[in-house]
Amino acid sequence: MPSLRQSSKTMLTNFLLTLLLLQISTTHAAEDFYKLLGISRSASQKEIKKAYRSKSLEFHPDKNKNEGAAEKFAEIAYAYEVLTDEEKKNIYDRHGEEGLKQHEQRQGQGGGHGGFEDIFSHFGFNFGGHGGGRQQREQSTPNVNIPLRVSLKQLYLGDTIEVEYVRQTLCVNWQECMKANQECQGPGIKVRMQQIAPGFVQQVQQRDERCIGRGKMWSSNCRVCPGGQTQSEKIDLTIDLQKGMYPGEPITFEGVADEKPGMTPGDLNFIVTQESHEYYHRDGDHLYVTMEIPLVDALTGFKHEFEHLDGHKFVVNVDDVTECDHVMRVSGKGMPRRGGRGGYGDLFITFDVDFPETLTVEQKKGIRKILGGRGSDEL
Repeated sequence: MPSLRQSSKTMLTNFLLTLLLLQISTTHAAEDFYKLLGISRSASQKEIKKAYRSKSLEFHPDKNKNEGAAEKFAEIAYAYEVLTDEEKKNIYDRHGEEGLKQHEQRQGQGGGHGGFEDIFSHFGFNFGGHGGGRQQREQSTPNVNIPLRVSLKQLYLGDTIEVEYVRQTLCVNWQECMKANQECQGPGIKVRMQQIAPGFVQQVQQRDERCIGRGKMWSSNCRVCPGGQTQSEKIDLTIDLQKGMYPGEPITFEGVADEKPGMTPGDLNFIVTQESHEYYHRDGDHLYVTMEIPLVDALTGFKHEFEHLDGHKFVVNVDDVTECDHVMRVSGKGMPRRGGRGGYGDLFITFDVDFPETLTVEQKKGIRKILGGRGSDEL
Protein backbone atom coordinates (compact mmCIF):
# COMPACT_ATOMS: atom_id res chain seq x y z
CA MET A 1 0.00 0.00 0.00
CA PRO A 2 2.77 2.55 0.71
CA SER A 3 4.12 1.99 -2.78
CA LEU A 4 0.64 2.63 -4.27
CA ARG A 5 0.30 5.91 -2.32
CA GLN A 6 3.77 6.94 -3.44
CA SER A 7 2.92 6.12 -7.08
CA SER A 8 -0.31 8.13 -6.87
CA LYS A 9 1.52 11.04 -5.32
CA THR A 10 4.11 10.95 -8.11
CA MET A 11 1.42 10.87 -10.79
CA LEU A 12 -0.38 13.82 -9.16
CA THR A 13 2.85 15.82 -8.98
CA ASN A 14 3.60 15.12 -12.65
CA PHE A 15 0.04 16.09 -13.59
CA LEU A 16 0.30 19.43 -11.78
CA LEU A 17 3.68 20.15 -13.37
CA THR A 18 2.26 19.38 -16.79
CA LEU A 19 -0.67 21.75 -16.25
CA LEU A 20 1.78 24.46 -15.18
CA LEU A 21 3.86 23.96 -18.32
CA LEU A 22 0.68 24.05 -20.40
CA GLN A 23 -0.33 27.30 -18.74
CA ILE A 24 3.08 28.84 -19.45
CA SER A 25 2.93 27.66 -23.05
CA THR A 26 -0.49 29.26 -23.45
CA THR A 27 0.86 32.49 -21.96
CA HIS A 28 3.71 32.47 -24.52
CA ALA A 29 1.23 32.39 -27.38
CA ALA A 30 -0.48 35.53 -26.07
CA GLU A 31 2.32 37.89 -27.02
CA ASP A 32 4.71 37.99 -29.97
CA PHE A 33 8.28 37.09 -28.98
CA TYR A 34 9.77 40.10 -30.74
CA LYS A 35 7.28 42.45 -29.12
CA LEU A 36 7.94 40.80 -25.77
CA LEU A 37 11.64 41.68 -25.99
CA GLY A 38 10.95 45.07 -27.58
CA ILE A 39 12.94 44.39 -30.76
CA SER A 40 12.30 44.36 -34.49
CA ARG A 41 12.00 41.22 -36.57
CA SER A 42 15.35 41.94 -38.24
CA ALA A 43 17.23 42.34 -34.94
CA SER A 44 20.72 40.83 -34.78
CA GLN A 45 21.77 38.24 -32.20
CA LYS A 46 23.66 40.96 -30.38
CA GLU A 47 20.52 43.12 -30.17
CA ILE A 48 18.45 40.14 -28.99
CA LYS A 49 20.91 39.40 -26.18
CA LYS A 50 21.02 43.05 -25.14
CA ALA A 51 17.20 43.26 -25.05
CA TYR A 52 17.00 40.03 -23.05
CA ARG A 53 19.44 41.28 -20.40
CA SER A 54 17.44 44.47 -20.02
CA LYS A 55 14.04 42.78 -19.83
CA SER A 56 15.17 39.94 -17.55
CA LEU A 57 16.62 42.44 -15.07
CA GLU A 58 13.39 44.43 -15.16
CA PHE A 59 11.15 41.43 -14.38
CA HIS A 60 13.49 39.27 -12.30
CA PRO A 61 11.45 37.93 -9.33
CA ASP A 62 14.19 38.90 -6.87
CA LYS A 63 13.94 42.54 -7.91
CA ASN A 64 10.38 42.90 -9.16
CA LYS A 65 7.76 41.98 -6.55
CA ASN A 66 4.78 43.07 -8.66
CA GLU A 67 2.09 40.54 -9.44
CA GLY A 68 2.76 38.65 -12.67
CA ALA A 69 6.48 39.54 -12.77
CA ALA A 70 7.57 35.93 -12.38
CA GLU A 71 5.34 34.80 -15.24
CA LYS A 72 6.64 37.66 -17.39
CA PHE A 73 10.20 36.66 -16.56
CA ALA A 74 9.48 33.07 -17.69
CA GLU A 75 7.97 34.33 -20.94
CA ILE A 76 11.02 36.51 -21.62
CA ALA A 77 13.37 33.58 -20.95
CA TYR A 78 11.43 31.35 -23.33
CA ALA A 79 11.36 34.01 -26.05
CA TYR A 80 15.13 34.44 -25.70
CA GLU A 81 15.65 30.68 -25.89
CA VAL A 82 13.71 30.49 -29.17
CA LEU A 83 15.16 33.59 -30.86
CA THR A 84 18.76 32.61 -30.13
CA ASP A 85 18.32 29.11 -31.56
CA GLU A 86 18.61 29.40 -35.34
CA GLU A 87 16.41 26.40 -36.10
CA LYS A 88 13.67 27.36 -33.64
CA LYS A 89 13.79 31.00 -34.74
CA ASN A 90 13.31 30.04 -38.40
CA ILE A 91 10.34 27.82 -37.50
CA TYR A 92 8.79 30.54 -35.32
CA ASP A 93 9.27 33.21 -38.02
CA ARG A 94 7.58 31.04 -40.66
CA HIS A 95 4.92 29.17 -38.69
CA GLY A 96 4.50 30.98 -35.41
CA GLU A 97 3.93 29.53 -31.95
CA GLU A 98 1.85 26.63 -33.19
CA GLY A 99 4.51 25.49 -35.66
CA LEU A 100 7.13 25.72 -32.92
CA LYS A 101 5.04 23.53 -30.61
CA GLN A 102 4.58 20.92 -33.32
CA HIS A 103 8.34 20.91 -33.93
CA GLU A 104 9.08 20.41 -30.24
CA GLN A 105 6.51 17.60 -30.05
CA ARG A 106 8.07 15.80 -33.01
CA GLN A 107 11.54 16.14 -31.48
CA GLY A 108 10.50 15.02 -28.03
CA GLN A 109 8.00 12.27 -28.88
CA GLY A 110 8.80 11.16 -32.42
CA GLY A 111 5.87 13.04 -33.91
CA GLY A 112 3.68 13.66 -30.85
CA HIS A 113 -0.09 13.67 -30.53
CA GLY A 114 -0.91 17.15 -29.30
CA GLY A 115 -3.64 18.27 -26.93
CA PHE A 116 -4.60 16.06 -23.99
CA GLU A 117 -2.72 13.11 -25.48
CA ASP A 118 0.50 15.01 -24.76
CA ILE A 119 -0.56 15.62 -21.15
CA PHE A 120 -1.48 12.00 -20.39
CA SER A 121 1.59 10.67 -22.20
CA HIS A 122 3.63 12.06 -19.27
CA PHE A 123 1.93 9.45 -17.04
CA GLY A 124 2.64 6.50 -19.34
CA PHE A 125 -0.76 6.33 -21.08
CA ASN A 126 -0.50 5.49 -24.79
CA PHE A 127 -3.38 6.35 -27.12
CA GLY A 128 -1.82 4.53 -30.08
CA GLY A 129 -0.51 5.85 -33.35
CA HIS A 130 2.56 7.92 -34.00
CA GLY A 131 1.07 11.22 -35.05
CA GLY A 132 2.02 13.27 -38.05
CA GLY A 133 -0.35 11.39 -40.37
CA ARG A 134 -1.93 14.60 -41.61
CA GLN A 135 1.35 16.47 -41.84
CA GLN A 136 1.75 18.11 -45.23
CA ARG A 137 4.95 18.49 -47.12
CA GLU A 138 6.11 22.04 -46.56
CA GLN A 139 5.84 24.29 -49.59
CA SER A 140 8.34 26.98 -50.46
CA THR A 141 8.10 30.28 -52.27
CA PRO A 142 9.61 30.43 -55.79
CA ASN A 143 13.37 30.62 -56.15
CA VAL A 144 14.71 33.88 -57.56
CA ASN A 145 17.44 33.92 -60.25
CA ILE A 146 19.38 37.14 -60.87
CA PRO A 147 22.15 37.51 -63.50
CA LEU A 148 25.50 38.50 -61.99
CA ARG A 149 27.52 40.25 -64.69
CA VAL A 150 31.25 39.93 -64.08
CA SER A 151 34.39 40.44 -66.13
CA LEU A 152 36.80 37.73 -67.23
CA LYS A 153 39.38 39.35 -64.97
CA GLN A 154 37.10 38.95 -61.94
CA LEU A 155 36.62 35.27 -62.78
CA TYR A 156 40.39 34.83 -63.11
CA LEU A 157 41.26 36.53 -59.81
CA GLY A 158 38.11 35.86 -57.80
CA ASP A 159 36.24 38.71 -56.14
CA THR A 160 34.04 39.71 -53.24
CA ILE A 161 30.96 41.67 -54.31
CA GLU A 162 28.66 43.56 -51.96
CA VAL A 163 25.05 43.88 -53.13
CA GLU A 164 21.73 45.11 -51.75
CA TYR A 165 18.64 42.99 -52.23
CA VAL A 166 15.03 43.94 -51.53
CA ARG A 167 12.69 41.10 -50.59
CA GLN A 168 9.30 40.63 -49.01
CA THR A 169 9.32 39.53 -45.36
CA LEU A 170 6.42 38.56 -43.13
CA CYS A 171 4.64 41.26 -41.20
CA VAL A 172 5.94 41.09 -37.61
CA ASN A 173 2.49 40.34 -36.16
CA TRP A 174 1.15 38.21 -39.03
CA GLN A 175 0.02 35.45 -36.66
CA GLU A 176 -2.62 37.77 -35.22
CA CYS A 177 -4.22 38.09 -38.66
CA MET A 178 -5.22 34.43 -39.02
CA LYS A 179 -8.76 33.15 -38.75
CA ALA A 180 -10.16 29.63 -38.88
CA ASN A 181 -11.50 28.33 -42.19
CA GLN A 182 -11.90 24.59 -42.69
CA GLU A 183 -12.01 24.94 -46.48
CA CYS A 184 -8.33 25.95 -46.50
CA GLN A 185 -6.17 22.86 -47.09
CA GLY A 186 -2.78 24.53 -47.44
CA PRO A 187 -1.07 27.72 -48.63
CA GLY A 188 -3.16 29.06 -51.53
CA ILE A 189 -5.37 25.93 -51.66
CA LYS A 190 -9.09 25.97 -50.92
CA VAL A 191 -11.31 22.89 -51.15
CA ARG A 192 -15.10 23.05 -51.00
CA MET A 193 -17.94 20.61 -51.53
CA GLN A 194 -20.30 21.35 -54.42
CA GLN A 195 -23.61 19.56 -54.97
CA ILE A 196 -23.93 18.45 -58.59
CA ALA A 197 -27.16 16.47 -58.21
CA PRO A 198 -29.50 15.35 -55.44
CA GLY A 199 -27.44 13.04 -53.24
CA PHE A 200 -24.22 13.69 -55.18
CA VAL A 201 -21.50 16.11 -54.14
CA GLN A 202 -18.19 16.93 -55.77
CA GLN A 203 -14.99 18.11 -54.09
CA VAL A 204 -13.68 21.19 -55.88
CA GLN A 205 -10.16 22.53 -55.36
CA GLN A 206 -9.46 26.13 -56.24
CA ARG A 207 -6.76 28.73 -55.77
CA ASP A 208 -7.26 31.18 -52.92
CA GLU A 209 -4.28 33.28 -51.84
CA ARG A 210 -6.01 34.06 -48.55
CA CYS A 211 -5.42 30.45 -47.41
CA ILE A 212 -2.12 30.31 -45.55
CA GLY A 213 -2.29 26.81 -44.09
CA ARG A 214 -4.61 23.92 -43.26
CA GLY A 215 -7.69 25.39 -41.61
CA LYS A 216 -6.20 28.91 -41.59
CA MET A 217 -7.15 31.95 -43.65
CA TRP A 218 -5.74 35.46 -43.77
CA SER A 219 -8.04 38.06 -42.32
CA SER A 220 -8.34 40.97 -44.75
CA ASN A 221 -7.88 44.53 -43.46
CA CYS A 222 -6.11 43.23 -40.38
CA ARG A 223 -5.28 46.12 -38.07
CA VAL A 224 -1.85 44.88 -36.96
CA CYS A 225 -0.68 44.32 -40.57
CA PRO A 226 -2.18 47.24 -42.52
CA GLY A 227 0.18 46.67 -45.44
CA GLY A 228 -0.82 43.04 -45.92
CA GLN A 229 0.95 39.77 -45.23
CA THR A 230 4.44 41.03 -46.09
CA GLN A 231 6.57 44.14 -46.05
CA SER A 232 9.68 45.20 -47.96
CA GLU A 233 13.08 44.62 -46.40
CA LYS A 234 16.47 45.67 -47.77
CA ILE A 235 19.31 43.27 -46.91
CA ASP A 236 23.05 43.41 -47.58
CA LEU A 237 24.64 40.33 -49.13
CA THR A 238 28.28 39.43 -49.72
CA ILE A 239 28.85 37.39 -52.87
CA ASP A 240 31.95 35.23 -52.91
CA LEU A 241 32.98 34.94 -56.55
CA GLN A 242 35.52 32.12 -56.56
CA LYS A 243 38.41 31.84 -59.00
CA GLY A 244 37.59 30.06 -62.23
CA MET A 245 33.80 29.97 -61.82
CA TYR A 246 31.98 29.11 -65.03
CA PRO A 247 29.33 31.15 -66.84
CA GLY A 248 25.90 29.92 -65.79
CA GLU A 249 27.12 28.69 -62.40
CA PRO A 250 24.82 29.74 -59.52
CA ILE A 251 25.85 31.38 -56.26
CA THR A 252 23.06 30.44 -53.87
CA PHE A 253 21.74 32.10 -50.72
CA GLU A 254 19.38 29.55 -49.20
CA GLY A 255 16.08 30.77 -47.79
CA VAL A 256 16.61 34.41 -48.80
CA ALA A 257 13.81 34.72 -51.37
CA ASP A 258 10.43 36.23 -50.47
CA GLU A 259 8.64 35.04 -47.34
CA LYS A 260 5.00 34.05 -47.20
CA PRO A 261 2.82 32.73 -44.34
CA GLY A 262 2.85 28.95 -44.12
CA MET A 263 5.69 28.57 -46.62
CA THR A 264 9.46 28.20 -46.49
CA PRO A 265 11.36 30.99 -48.28
CA GLY A 266 12.90 29.88 -51.57
CA ASP A 267 16.52 30.39 -52.56
CA LEU A 268 18.13 33.44 -54.10
CA ASN A 269 20.49 32.47 -56.93
CA PHE A 270 22.98 34.80 -58.56
CA ILE A 271 23.79 33.33 -61.98
CA VAL A 272 27.33 34.05 -63.17
CA THR A 273 27.18 35.92 -66.48
CA GLN A 274 30.57 36.50 -68.09
CA GLU A 275 31.15 39.70 -70.05
CA SER A 276 33.18 39.49 -73.25
CA HIS A 277 36.86 40.49 -73.16
CA GLU A 278 38.65 42.69 -75.66
CA TYR A 279 41.36 40.12 -76.45
CA TYR A 280 40.83 36.82 -74.68
CA HIS A 281 38.09 34.28 -75.29
CA ARG A 282 37.27 31.57 -72.77
CA ASP A 283 36.16 27.98 -73.26
CA GLY A 284 36.05 25.96 -70.05
CA ASP A 285 39.40 26.22 -68.29
CA HIS A 286 41.24 27.38 -71.43
CA LEU A 287 41.83 30.81 -72.91
CA TYR A 288 42.11 31.65 -76.60
CA VAL A 289 43.61 34.66 -78.32
CA THR A 290 44.29 35.56 -81.97
CA MET A 291 47.51 37.41 -82.84
CA GLU A 292 48.28 39.03 -86.15
CA ILE A 293 51.95 38.86 -87.26
CA PRO A 294 53.66 40.29 -90.35
CA LEU A 295 54.97 37.96 -93.04
CA VAL A 296 58.58 38.65 -92.14
CA ASP A 297 57.96 37.43 -88.55
CA ALA A 298 56.18 34.38 -89.86
CA LEU A 299 59.24 33.55 -91.96
CA THR A 300 62.06 34.50 -89.63
CA GLY A 301 60.64 33.97 -86.11
CA PHE A 302 59.84 36.44 -83.38
CA LYS A 303 59.13 36.93 -79.72
CA HIS A 304 56.09 38.72 -78.27
CA GLU A 305 55.19 39.93 -74.79
CA PHE A 306 51.63 39.25 -73.61
CA GLU A 307 49.81 40.86 -70.71
CA HIS A 308 47.57 38.45 -68.80
CA LEU A 309 44.19 39.17 -67.20
CA ASP A 310 45.75 39.98 -63.84
CA GLY A 311 48.39 42.28 -65.37
CA HIS A 312 51.39 39.95 -65.20
CA LYS A 313 53.48 39.72 -68.38
CA PHE A 314 54.99 36.71 -70.13
CA VAL A 315 56.98 36.26 -73.35
CA VAL A 316 56.34 33.81 -76.17
CA ASN A 317 59.30 32.87 -78.41
CA VAL A 318 58.84 31.45 -81.92
CA ASP A 319 61.96 30.38 -83.81
CA ASP A 320 60.47 28.37 -86.67
CA VAL A 321 58.42 29.41 -89.67
CA THR A 322 54.81 30.09 -88.65
CA GLU A 323 52.06 28.97 -90.98
CA CYS A 324 48.86 30.97 -91.34
CA ASP A 325 46.27 29.98 -88.69
CA HIS A 326 48.89 28.01 -86.78
CA VAL A 327 47.83 27.38 -83.17
CA MET A 328 50.41 27.46 -80.39
CA ARG A 329 49.68 26.04 -76.92
CA VAL A 330 51.11 27.74 -73.83
CA SER A 331 50.68 25.49 -70.78
CA GLY A 332 49.38 26.96 -67.50
CA LYS A 333 48.30 30.31 -68.93
CA GLY A 334 44.56 29.62 -68.95
CA MET A 335 41.89 30.01 -66.25
CA PRO A 336 42.12 28.63 -62.68
CA ARG A 337 40.70 25.10 -62.59
CA ARG A 338 37.52 24.43 -60.62
CA GLY A 339 36.44 21.43 -58.62
CA GLY A 340 39.54 21.00 -56.49
CA ARG A 341 41.73 20.00 -59.44
CA GLY A 342 44.10 22.91 -58.87
CA GLY A 343 46.41 24.55 -61.37
CA TYR A 344 45.42 26.40 -64.52
CA GLY A 345 44.17 25.61 -67.97
CA ASP A 346 46.15 26.47 -71.11
CA LEU A 347 46.35 29.41 -73.47
CA PHE A 348 45.92 28.77 -77.19
CA ILE A 349 47.35 31.41 -79.55
CA THR A 350 46.18 31.47 -83.16
CA PHE A 351 48.58 33.31 -85.49
CA ASP A 352 47.09 35.24 -88.37
CA VAL A 353 49.81 36.05 -90.94
CA ASP A 354 49.43 39.48 -92.51
CA PHE A 355 50.54 39.26 -96.15
CA PRO A 356 51.54 42.49 -97.92
CA GLU A 357 49.10 43.71 -100.53
CA THR A 358 51.84 44.62 -103.04
CA LEU A 359 55.59 44.09 -103.56
CA THR A 360 58.05 46.11 -105.62
CA VAL A 361 60.11 44.46 -108.36
CA GLU A 362 63.22 44.71 -106.25
CA GLN A 363 61.43 43.04 -103.30
CA LYS A 364 60.26 40.20 -105.50
CA LYS A 365 63.75 39.63 -106.88
CA GLY A 366 65.20 39.69 -103.38
CA ILE A 367 62.70 37.16 -102.09
CA ARG A 368 63.36 34.85 -105.06
CA LYS A 369 67.05 35.13 -104.50
CA ILE A 370 66.77 34.33 -100.80
CA LEU A 371 64.25 31.53 -101.14
CA GLY A 372 65.66 30.14 -104.36
CA GLY A 373 62.50 30.57 -106.32
CA ARG A 374 62.49 30.36 -110.11
CA GLY A 375 61.83 33.40 -112.21
CA SER A 376 59.16 33.59 -114.87
CA ASP A 377 61.76 32.96 -117.61
CA GLU A 378 62.38 29.51 -116.17
CA LEU A 379 58.76 28.43 -116.23
